Amino acid sequence: MDSTDRPTLIAATNNPHKLIEFRRLFPDFRLLSPAQVGSNFSYEETGTTYLDNALGKALYLFRIVEIPVLADDSGLEVAGLEGEPGIYSSRYGSLDGNTELSDSQRNAYLLERTASLSDRDCFFVCCMVAVFEEKRFFAVQETFHGILASVPSGSGGFGYDPVVYLPERGKTVAELSDEEKDAISHRGKAARRLGAMILPLFR
Repeated sequence: MDSTDRPTLIAATNNPHKLIEFRRLFPDFRLLSPAQVGSNFSYEETGTTYLDNALGKALYLFRIVEIPVLADDSGLEVAGLEGEPGIYSSRYGSLDGNTELSDSQRNAYLLERTASLSDRDCFFVCCMVAVFEEKRFFAVQETFHGILASVPSGSGGFGYDPVVYLPERGKTVAELSDEEKDAISHRGKAARRLGAMILPLFR
């Protein structure tokens, strides 16, 4: 299908890694960044749930571009830390609560915090939202379970992927191919469900 024939969604993210992943996960859509439609998008996540943040981002950008918007909020929850870092995953370890560390710095901070933990069960969460009108939106939330590794491994993916180990595969998420990750990840599962819900709305 030619890109001009695919319905357009604006992705409410400035993260280039996430935009690449979105484009893989939504092959039936044309995914554009805010910058590609002339928007200097910036949104402060102040919600108390993944849905609060995902919907907040989507609505904020929709009011600017007035084109259907796709947004997500995701995080990693570690059982032994009572769910940390959770919705604060992207800002975890920040001294001022706002300035984001690099992925490797966040992973190092998390592993330092959990060095003595015996319960290393963890899971990713992704809440994904598509907004079509101010009061019309569709939302899906999915999870992806693993074990917190003791050291990072792998160069694929982004975020906490190098420190989440999948016992059934003998690899961290960062050691999976894009195809393997997309088939089982929280974001992959949410994207397939959301895409199936919204694609008929464009026909």
